[in-house]
Amino acid sequence: MNIRCLTFMILAAFGLNLLPAAELSPSSAQNATPCEGAYPRHLQGICTDGKGSIFWCWTDELVKTDHNGHVLKKVAVASHHGDLCYHDSRVYVATNLGKFNQPAGAADSWVYVYDAATLAELAKHRLPDVVHGAGGMEYHDGKFIVIGGLPPGVNENYLYEYDKSFRLQKRHVLASGYTLLGIQTVAYADGAWWFGCYGKPAELLRADENFQFTGKWDFNASVGIAPISGGRFLIAQNTAIKVDGGKTKANQARVVIARPDEKTGMVVEKP
Repeated sequence: MNIRCLTFMILAAFGLNLLPAAELSPSSAQNATPCEGAYPRHLQGICTDGKGSIFWCWTDELVKTDHNGHVLKKVAVASHHGDLCYHDSRVYVATNLGKFNQPAGAADSWVYVYDAATLAELAKHRLPDVVHGAGGMEYHDGKFIVIGGLPPGVNENYLYEYDKSFRLQKRHVLASGYTLLGIQTVAYADGAWWFGCYGKPAELLRADENFQFTGKWDFNASVGIAPISGGRFLIAQNTAIKVDGGKTKANQARVVIARPDEKTGMVVEKP
């Protein structure tokens, strides 16, 4: 397949088939789009605006790139900014300024809101109900769903439903069993909720429209999952750059295209 044809396919995946095709970098030609640059902290989540931009949250930096991963905007943010979502020209980021994965009282959970064009901070909303630490969020059908940490030994995860003013509507219980440090990322598409979790191996969870648990697989979407057109997803992959002694010097990341699979959860598409 030639590069121009592959370019058209990836642009179409983002809903950009009406835009002129642009030449891809060699890494994109291998079905992977890297985020430009290296970052001190690891990637926490991704989202897209459906218009060709990707938003990457690096714990204490928020980055906007084009569909080829070239940086358009970058801002420093409070640690720990987690998984994020896009809605109505704004980017919403689940944020915990306290401790994760502890009994109630140690977390300090918030949603930070940014202008999607400039990444200027617009608002902050405190979420005292997310007692184990807000770590990720998604918007669907007039509501925000916030996920986060989990103390060891708790054999279910919690999904916090908010209206657009961030008034708590309901706490949903996900009968997933224990997952390491709770849930890290969340996405909604085509009648299903998807949740990325840490673990060895990392786990991918699925629930139906009403948050009834429908599946668990060994698949790593713990640093980013975002739906694109054609029933497919962008899956983020973080790479730690090590120095002598094994210490992490910096982090880099890329997104690959995947599609749901009943046997394995997701299958990464080949170029």
